[in-house]
Formats: sequence, C-alpha cells, structure tokens
Amino acid sequence: MPKIRAVLFDLDGTLTNTLDDLAASVNFALSTHGFPVHEVPAYRYFVGNGAAVMIRRALPESARDEETVSRLLETFMAHYSVHSQDKTGPYDGVEALVAALRQKGYRTAVVTNKPDSAAQDIVASMFPGLFDAVIGQREGVPTKPDPAMPRLAMAALRVAPEECVFLGDSNVDILTGAGCGAFPVGVLWGFRDREELMEAGARELIARPDELWRVLDRLNGEDGR
Repeated sequence: MPKIRAVLFDLDGTLTNTLDDLAASVNFALSTHGFPVHEVPAYRYFVGNGAAVMIRRALPESARDEETVSRLLETFMAHYSVHSQDKTGPYDGVEALVAALRQKGYRTAVVTNKPDSAAQDIVASMFPGLFDAVIGQREGVPTKPDPAMPRLAMAALRVAPEECVFLGDSNVDILTGAGCGAFPVGVLWGFRDREELMEAGARELIARPDELWRVLDRLNGEDGR
C-alpha cells in the first residue's frame, strides 16, 4: 500500500466549532423573513451538505420551495460574512496537529461544503500558513459527498487518492473519503456521533486530534513518529 502523504480535513465540526455562528446567522435569516428559529443543538443535523441545504432543513417543510430558500440564503450569507468568526474557534489540539503534520512533510488541505469565501477567510485567520489548499463550495463544482472537491484538493497537493487520509465528523465526510479513494477517518469531537460515522463506513475513529498519529503510523508501517 502506498504511504500516506496528505491529510484532507473537513472544516465545520472537524477543524473549527462553527455551530454557534452558523446557528446565529441562519436564525437571523429565519426571523428576518418571519419563520421560527431553532436552538443551537438542532444545527448539528442541519449542517454538512452546504448552505442551501442547511437553510432548507431549518425552514418549515411547507416553506422549502426554491424561491424561499434563495431569499433566506441571501440574507444568511450577508449576515454570516460579517459574523462568521464571532464565536468560532479551532478545537483543542487541532492547530498543533496540523502544524506537526506540516513539519513532518505531510501535505494538508481543507475540503468543506461551507461557501468558499467563508472557508478561505476562516482558514486564513485561524490556521495561517498551515494548509496547501482550501476547497470550499464553488459554483459548478458538486458538493461533498461527490468526489469532485477532494479531487481538486488532491490535484493541488499533487497526491494520489490512496496517498490521502480524509478526516471528518459526519457521514458526508466518511462517504466523501471513501468515494474519492482516500482512507476515511471519523472524529468524535464534532457535530455527529460514533454510530453515524461507523454506519457510513469510517475505517478508524479518533477521539482526540493527536490520535491521528496512531492511524498514520499504522498505515505507513511505522512503530512511532
């Protein structure tokens, strides 16, 4: 088996805890247009498939038509562009992990269904210089779990799928990793639970960022770092 040379990271729920800011901006859009809002924990299951799907899930079932979703999405994006980092921050140990990966020669990328502009801003602010590529939701590129986005990242990193680990906190991420030919690893500190990750086909689960070394060492046939 080829050695792992790169780690692709999901953003929301994997690198950063974005839940409070996402909830605040969607709730702002909902209330602005006269719809009921949700408590923050509900957003754990609204996020993961891109902003438009998140908006659709937050709306009452009777109001999920394209026109309504489009209007709320515009309001959400305007609010989130200003407030995306009010409460958002990296999970403990994540920044140290990425820095150590870089130091040891691994290539790193972010692959997220978050709108590309927001993803670029958050990564540049919270992880300056730590990622070789950031691939967010872009017009004309299918979102995860379609393999198009991770393939863009792999091309930028100049690595083959079998040389990559894909790290994420949801079934979308696990399906993405498996579907693009990478090794899918689920994280347990994010928005979803162990059962969802296992059912989606996670090959490994880790409870702390530094546990990724155990996975990499095994995949690369090393006894230790």
